[in-house]
Order: sequence, then C-alpha cells, then structure tokens
Amino acid sequence: MTGADRPPEAAPSGDGGPARADSLFPAAVVSGGGGDPALGAATPRGEGAAERELLGRVFLTRVLEPGDETGGRWVRERGVTEVVRRLREGGRALPGVSEKRWAGLCARAGRADPGRDLAVAGSSGARFVIPGTAEWPGQLDDLGDARPLGLWVRGGPSLRMWALRSVALVGARACTEYGAHMAATLAAGLAERGWVVVSGGAYGVDGAAHRGALGAGGATAAVLASGVDRPYPPGHTALIGRIAEQGLVVGELPPGDHPTPSRFVLRNRVIAALTRGTVVVEAAYRSGSLVTARAARRLGRHVMGVPGPATSALSAGVHELLRGDAVLVGDAAEVVELVGAMGELAPERRGPVLPTDLLEPRTRRALAALPGRGAATAAEVARGAQTTTDDATARLYELRALGYVERHGDGWKLTRQAMISIRGGRSPR
Repeated sequence: MTGADRPPEAAPSGDGGPARADSLFPAAVVSGGGGDPALGAATPRGEGAAERELLGRVFLTRVLEPGDETGGRWVRERGVTEVVRRLREGGRALPGVSEKRWAGLCARAGRADPGRDLAVAGSSGARFVIPGTAEWPGQLDDLGDARPLGLWVRGGPSLRMWALRSVALVGARACTEYGAHMAATLAAGLAERGWVVVSGGAYGVDGAAHRGALGAGGATAAVLASGVDRPYPPGHTALIGRIAEQGLVVGELPPGDHPTPSRFVLRNRVIAALTRGTVVVEAAYRSGSLVTARAARRLGRHVMGVPGPATSALSAGVHELLRGDAVLVGDAAEVVELVGAMGELAPERRGPVLPTDLLEPRTRRALAALPGRGAATAAEVARGAQTTTDDATARLYELRALGYVERHGDGWKLTRQAMISIRGGRSPR
C-alpha cells in the first residue's frame, strides 16, 4: 500500500466526527507521562495524528491476531483511530465478523493498555516501529491487509536498512548434524559478504543459522512468535539475548505475549516478506519452514533449497521445493548470486585440473587409445585414435617426452605416471 492509498489518520466515524486520542486513552498515556528515554522516537508526546496512530496500533496489537486480514482491511478503509474507537465503544460490529467474534474482540479491547505496553517494552530496550515511519521496511507492505500493524524491535540497528540486504535461513527444528553444519556455514558465508541472516530463533536450523552469523562477526535478526521481551524457546534465552545485543529481535506480539501454533505459522510470512529470499536447509513434508518458502514465492521473493540425502525424510520437503521452481544452492556465493545485485556471480564450478587435461586433443586421443595393460603398436594406436600411423607415432613420441608412455620393442605402453594421472580422473576408455 502506498502513502497515497492510505486512509486519513483519523477517519470519520459512522456515528459522528473523528475520534480524539484523549477520548480513547487515559490522559497520562496521551501525554506520554514524561516518556521513557528508552522508547526514543516511539514515545508519544502530544504529536496529534502521529500520536493517535502509534497508540492505536499498539492498542490493536492486543486486540487483533497477527495477519488478521479482516482487521487489516478495517485499518486500511477506516483508519486506525476509528477502528480503535469502535472496538472501545462496542456496539454494532464492523463488517466481516460475526457478533460472537466481535464480542470477543471488544472484550480484548477492554483490557488493552497501550501506555503500559510501551512502558514495558521500553524497560526491555524495545521500540515499536509502525508503517509510514523512517524505520519501517517498505517490503512488508507487500503483505497487503495481512501486513503487521507494527513491529516490536529490540536492538540498535535500523530495521529498514538491515532488511534491504537480508536473507532468510530456515529449516527443521530436529535437524541432523548435516543440516546444522550447512545452516551455520551458509550463515557465516552470508555474514562475511555483508548480508543479514534472518531466522526464527528456534532450535535446529534457526539456531545454527544465528550462531553461524554471530560467530562470523556478522549481522543476524530473529523474528519471534512471542513478545520480544519473552524469548522463546526458553532454551535459547541466552542466544536471543546475544542477538538483541549484536543484532535485532523482532516480533508482532506485544510484550509478555506467548506463542501458539498458529502464531508460529503467521510469523513466517513476516520472515518471508522482510527478506530478499528464503533458503530452506532441511524440511520434512509438513515442516513449518515450507510455509515460509511458500509465502516467499507468493510475494515474488527468491526461494532456494539445500539438497540432502535422497533417503532422508528431513530433506523430503526441500526436494519437493526443488522439483518445483526453487533453486538449488550449496554455499553462500550461490545464494548471493540470486539475491544480490547484478554482477555478484558465484565462481564457475569445475573439478580439479589433471595433467592430462592440458594435452592437445589429438594427443589425448592417442593416449586414450593405449590399453590399460600391455603394449600396442603405433598402427593399433592410430586405429583407436582415428588418425594415421605417422601422426600416431608423432603423438606417442610427444607423450614419451612428457613421461606418459614408454617404448617396448615395436610397441608402446603406459607408464606408472600415466596410470596415476588417468585413475585420478576418468578412465581413458
């Protein structure tokens, strides 16, 4: 959604004029109560429309679930302040929901306290980034009405600047040693090339990706399905704390909120939208990381997969992606070739160069015409190399000078050096 498509900040209600911020929230909240320095620009200080927008969006994160397209449509069509007023006042339901669901939303609205949420977030070093501000990543707008109402962010760097050069690395929680190794290696390689590694902070591939980037002294961001002040899983509390110190911890849910299965799934759309492409390292057929890959595909992002053993159930989902339109990648250079700028190409891949590869083609054919055991005459070599006897004789003398063949009476035989060189590559016949 572009700025031109956005509704007025305080859209007129169906029951009268525009709602005022001080009619929706306590006066202490509207004024910011002096403000918490940790909140920075996110602290409301009587800035009118911007203040109403911030408080309203914080309020709505308590009422609407992440990715709620019906709520997103209300915000787009009516404006944040009007939606907040209707939820505060109750009454007739907004279009698109049943009376039962509307009652549930209004009950949530009665307990929402945006001022308290901002204060709690500030005490944990978090800020609230909303659409239309300088730090908001514009690519999240590709989600349409499923766009986050805002994002809670812990960490010093600019979310918008980091998102411009970021790659998602996702995969199985119960990954194999191979999956963990590939995730860490890919993350380290991407970090060394100046790319931000984005993942979900979970066990398995996610954790390996974050550690790989941190170990390389690079940048990483964790997108959580819980409040950013409530690290999940608990076993990754130290890791997520380290990410917050060196990188970014991001989430849609307000402080203190806990994850649920549906929130994990909906979190994945943010990972996909935030990044230039998604790499799936290991995934079974029902892996949640495939949800991220499918979301990335719908959004027009690059989708990549790291292959595994054909017999591994944990790679079956990746292989299914690769049978479609995902691109196979094996290292960071191949990932950057897809998501990077024009000219950021991976090096050409080829096997080792053998001494016999440097021979002139007709000389190689003469060498290939010699038997693996025993000797052959020049005439026999000529027939095998499809040339004349004189030419074959000249090639054999050239090969003798190079140490590949030796003469035995009227015949020619491969030397030990030639056998080693040939066996190191391909068979001559």
